[in-house]
Amino acid sequence: MRWGVATFPSLFGLLLGLSLLTGCGPSVNRYLLIEQSLLAGDPARAAEIVEQAEEEYGARSRILYGMDRGMTLHLAGNYQQSSAALEQAEEEVERLYTRTIRSETFAFLTNDNSLPYEGDAFEHVMINVVKALNYAAQGQLQEALVEARRIDHRLNVLSDRTKGTTGYRGDGFARYLSGILYEAAGDLNNAFIAYRNAFEAYEAMRGWSRTPYPPSLRSDLLRTADALHLTTEFEQYRRAFPDVVWEPVSAQEQLAQVVMISYNGRAPRKEDLYLDLPISLDALHLVLLNRGIFQARQRWNQATDSVLYGLNGRVVRVALPRLVPQKTQVPFESMTLTDAVGHPVTVRSELAQNVTALAEKTLSDRLPGITAKALARAATKFAMAEGATRGAQMAAGRDAAPWVGLAVGLLAKGFAVASEDADKRSWQTLPDEIHVARTWVPAGQYNLSIRLSAQGRGVGNDGQTVNLEPGQTTFIIQRVMQ
Repeated sequence: MRWGVATFPSLFGLLLGLSLLTGCGPSVNRYLLIEQSLLAGDPARAAEIVEQAEEEYGARSRILYGMDRGMTLHLAGNYQQSSAALEQAEEEVERLYTRTIRSETFAFLTNDNSLPYEGDAFEHVMINVVKALNYAAQGQLQEALVEARRIDHRLNVLSDRTKGTTGYRGDGFARYLSGILYEAAGDLNNAFIAYRNAFEAYEAMRGWSRTPYPPSLRSDLLRTADALHLTTEFEQYRRAFPDVVWEPVSAQEQLAQVVMISYNGRAPRKEDLYLDLPISLDALHLVLLNRGIFQARQRWNQATDSVLYGLNGRVVRVALPRLVPQKTQVPFESMTLTDAVGHPVTVRSELAQNVTALAEKTLSDRLPGITAKALARAATKFAMAEGATRGAQMAAGRDAAPWVGLAVGLLAKGFAVASEDADKRSWQTLPDEIHVARTWVPAGQYNLSIRLSAQGRGVGNDGQTVNLEPGQTTFIIQRVMQ
């Protein structure tokens, strides 16, 4: 276009295009399709959807693609492919410890979606957790223990980096799973250490994680401390848990253990929270008439807001991420193993991980930094837009200055509004909660039944037959979308 002949529709169309380009984030349709497949009990289809959307994830979300693909393949029982996808995600995590100045600068002038997604600390740990479960489900305990050691290393490094804070420094569930794996492999010393670390992590995070230690962890500590003849520790835990009934290791050596891992509900999703800051009285009236200062994201008003605020020129928009919980309706499951003569053994699952609480705490701890960066970015974009407007007016001359200033101001300040978009990427194929059920039974063939408790109602999941050998630990993995 030439100065003085730009039309409102052309400017509106340009701003609409800019808002679409700068507002790119995880596709809502993609996750809806994944959820529909999981609800239909077809995780293989969910994995296909992720694979087909690889280009849509893009180069900046390679970690997210690997995590989503790894999780859906894990649920589909394609454990080897799942581990391979998660291994690539883990390698990308290590690679992205440093960023280029060019990427940081571009993100500062637009939004953080321009940066590679690095994932949160608890997501990094979950990569190794899912890999460990992949190997455990295949009976490859030594490979699973490699992941347990990686979990230990990752959490130790994280603890050193975050000393003196109350945030995510440990992971009770990851430690608890490590203890189960070590004990299944006969390594009681490392099993006891993992169980002890799990207990301490659950206690340390209890204030914000809303996850008490699983009751079965008490008997794990007593059993392994007794087997290792750790008299002091055994007496300490016996005084702490006086009512716990437990079996010694010698009584379980010829039994088979069944461990059920249940992924329940959906991880929280992120959406935009817009903070529109007026810097004049007219702008304040405009913001209040538009929708108020705080706004949740609505795609249809992005272009409209860009034009309105661009024309006014005195509104600075800041976009912050906020979490929308998607809580499970299933408080626990009942796992029943029925032997050949019809004798049932039933055990109730326990909450072992609250993923939503981890995500909320992580975002809460990061939000001050995110807000400071967003405010600085918005101020910088506004200042640049002001400078561009005045520079264009001076270059156009006295007669054309008003129209040129209007056009450039609309474009520059409209772009500043349109380009504000919070980084809403997260590992959405994770569940809301992870439940664990464990029981020891004599070797033999069993019919497995899992029933969900949802507001007093049961949902059957019957018919699976499992063959158990003495000393064997079998992992059962299920996905519950309720």
